[in-house]
Amino acid sequence: MSEKKMTSSRRHHLKSVMLSIAASWIEQEKKDIVATKAAYIAEHCPPPSMGGDQNTLMETCKKLHALIDKIDEERYDLLAKVGKADKEIDDLKIKVVDLAGVKKPALRKVRMSADAMLKALLGSKHTVNLDLRANLKQVKKEVKEEPGEAVGDWRKNIEDKADRKKMFETA
Repeated sequence: MSEKKMTSSRRHHLKSVMLSIAASWIEQEKKDIVATKAAYIAEHCPPPSMGGDQNTLMETCKKLHALIDKIDEERYDLLAKVGKADKEIDDLKIKVVDLAGVKKPALRKVRMSADAMLKALLGSKHTVNLDLRANLKQVKKEVKEEPGEAVGDWRKNIEDKADRKKMFETA
């Protein structure tokens, strides 16, 4: 299981050789494209003959306009085909996603204050400072009797308790 590692100088040399080969291929490809364009133009667009009178030039212009119209129609048809193919590709992508099912990402718990949440939802235009306690009613707490007073003889206040009981019974 002893694998020989490539030395860094060898790796850099191979990388530079590959890059030089790729650069030559790109240059050759550019030359091929220029040659292809020139051949296409020579085949489809013969040089116009400028000699002659006005009628000959008018005919040449009419022919050129007819060629331009024909090429525009072809371009429009090709654009329509490309648009249709793009739409089909998008539909197929949607179908693939539907078939695979949408994977829900794991949600992370984010600590945010109410102000920061509103600012994120409403944008920086709405800076609302929430004082959640501002709209609450003020409630007075009842003072509870101290346990020291409660401890004692229960018979002392029995008549007061009886009056309270009668009050609830009559009501």
